Amino acid sequence: MTNIYCGNLSYQLTEEQLREAFAAFGEVASAKIIIDRATGQSKGFGFVEMPSKEEAEEAIRQLDGTPLEGRNVRVNEARPRDDNNRPPRRQPRW
Repeated sequence: MTNIYCGNLSYQLTEEQLREAFAAFGEVASAKIIIDRATGQSKGFGFVEMPSKEEAEEAIRQLDGTPLEGRNVRVNEARPRDDNNRPPRRQPRW
């Protein structure tokens, strides 16, 4: 399973539209747009999972920098999340 990062997404883009863009290159296991919990609005990025590494690589090559719903999307293989790079959580002042 290849996890693909999709950035600079239009805030109006739906998960179904994201799925359809990648489905042109092969099977899509999932498409998820990240939503801000406080506002309920898109954060402008998301992730797509594709079972075939070859199809995922072709989708990345073909879609990176192309317009999708009015914005040129950034597409690359997602890097594993490194919790060491995250800032420490602030402790509540009790």
